[in-house]
Amino acid sequence: MTSPHTSASIEEVQIGDLPCWRLHTEWADALITRQGAQLLSYQPHGQPPVVWLSEQAEYKQGQPLRGGVPVCWPWFGDLDRNPEAVRAMVADPVGAPAHGLVRSLDWEIGDATCETGVVVIDFHVSLANGTGHWAHPAELMLRCRLGKSLELELSTHNFGDTPLSISQALHTYFAVSDSRQVSLSGVENAQYVETLANWEERLQQGPVHITGETDRIYLGLAEPLVINDPAWKRAIHIKASNSNSAVVWNPWVDKSARLSQFADDAWQRMLCVETARVWNDLLVVAPGTTETMAVEIWSTPMA
Repeated sequence: MTSPHTSASIEEVQIGDLPCWRLHTEWADALITRQGAQLLSYQPHGQPPVVWLSEQAEYKQGQPLRGGVPVCWPWFGDLDRNPEAVRAMVADPVGAPAHGLVRSLDWEIGDATCETGVVVIDFHVSLANGTGHWAHPAELMLRCRLGKSLELELSTHNFGDTPLSISQALHTYFAVSDSRQVSLSGVENAQYVETLANWEERLQQGPVHITGETDRIYLGLAEPLVINDPAWKRAIHIKASNSNSAVVWNPWVDKSARLSQFADDAWQRMLCVETARVWNDLLVVAPGTTETMAVEIWSTPMA
């Protein structure tokens, strides 16, 4: 599909086992796959990628890819570490996979449009009949909008007659020149949970610098976050909507050696800053209603 008035286009491509859609505008290119509605890449023209995808990513059916923007829903991370209200939604927690249930599902493609140089594509998945450990009627939609910036919107519709309590994240892997040389601003003076130190709550002093394995949940965020990358002379802006929490993650040396689809030195080239509704920022969706969490991502030259 190509817009008659611009160079914007949507092209279906097959990569390995996975149907994907390549999005193109005059500003950037992106790639998204039907499996998990996972955005795989986002690269403004003339720049290094903004979203990182592992060089060892395996395009296999039923296996999430390492990198991009996995959709984590209806819980984030280890189910046992989620709030009680989220755990109570799960009928059978035994063997519940990390990061929820939808990363390996094939989503249905909805509307796909090219208008005024902007590409929009929708994916949705229904869980009305229950999926694995989940038995609550709901539908998810992931809308990807590519123009001067990248916008991702994750919507949850509750078809049931009881509220849904969920945690979720757009688990974004950002591409950086060197994780040891970048900084993350917008979190100054925020409370965070240090998951690597017995889940202690701490106060952030100054920007975040990656000096070792990092796995933190930041809370009460109100301002956009910015990854400052001096070597690539750019800033990546992360503006969340209907989200006051974010997860910052880098596996560093030892954990990288244990990860699948991940080179031993890949930790140097990525930093996860995940738009989220987690910990005390869980999402409650009333019966018959829809709640949407979104993030807008763009880059600018650093001064």
